Amino acid sequence: MPIFSSHSDDEDGAEPVPGNLLGGRFSQEDTDELSLRPRRLGEYIGQPKIKENLGITLAAARMRNESIDHILLHGPPGLGKTSLAGVIANEMGASFRTTSGPAIERPGDLVAILTNLESGSVLFIDEIHRLNRLAEEFLYPAMEDFEMDLVLGKGPSARTVKVPLPRFTLIGATTRAGLLTNPLRDRFGVVHYFDFYAPEDLHRIITRSAEILNVPIEDGGASQIARRSRGTPRIANRLLKRVRDFAQVRADGVITPEVADAALRMQGVDDLGLDDFDRRFLSTIIEKFDGGPVGVETIAATLQEERDTIEDVYEPYLMQLGFLNRTPRGRMATRGAYEHLRLPYRPNDKQPPLL
Repeated sequence: MPIFSSHSDDEDGAEPVPGNLLGGRFSQEDTDELSLRPRRLGEYIGQPKIKENLGITLAAARMRNESIDHILLHGPPGLGKTSLAGVIANEMGASFRTTSGPAIERPGDLVAILTNLESGSVLFIDEIHRLNRLAEEFLYPAMEDFEMDLVLGKGPSARTVKVPLPRFTLIGATTRAGLLTNPLRDRFGVVHYFDFYAPEDLHRIITRSAEILNVPIEDGGASQIARRSRGTPRIANRLLKRVRDFAQVRADGVITPEVADAALRMQGVDDLGLDDFDRRFLSTIIEKFDGGPVGVETIAATLQEERDTIEDVYEPYLMQLGFLNRTPRGRMATRGAYEHLRLPYRPNDKQPPLL
């Protein structure tokens, strides 16, 4: 049955990565403190270009007293796509309904959701690229003309009936925009890409979350967590909670730079935010496959991890750091990865020339 609720329970449409603090996936712990999510655009920290463009879109829609265009939000997990969808609904004073692509197993599930929407509602579909293709066909007329074509009866007596729908706004979120079909992608009037957050934005998010959680934190402690949060707000909040636990048990409850550093090192998080799996991922390419190139399926089998998790959760940040190259022949570790792991750099004839 589809998930159909007034607030979001899952941004990424995927299970948490077991035993991994930095996985970037949504876990049950995150549902316990939904108050950390911003409710208004002014409270939303980071993504300045998206906020500026979206502010104009929302203001224009309110001036015309109509729903805004359908919106596609894409980017790595944990960057605030679900939070922004909720902000949009609040700014428009609209009801907020959520589901996910995998939860819509049959076209009938989507029909039930769409026919129960109110005028002006915001419908959020997470991981929309995983939507059933037959159900996706029902979305096309719903998004364009706010009606659905239903077939009644079977055989020669079957007839098509157009069912009108209230005007609504569909917000789709995905971590893999390239897997969206062209007809679906083209029906979104607004498309925004989420990039990783700057440390100063994460610092503000951590300070705000600490205030909400009533956790004493020094400026330097917030900076330590921000620098090691992989540019991801969800990870920043998760690390804040673990450092809070450490501060309460091993210190006097205040998160100082020294307390934050000790807590994160105990969790295996280094100065750049890499955890044990990241280091094992890079060292596997370097030590077992001579630095690459090596196929992602081979890496996944060696590390006993799902390919999707490697591609969506780990690789984007390693590529941003310049530690990993994706080539047509496979993954390759860069000189920076060798240096970070303190391994001797051994270039070979398979390595691309340095520019």
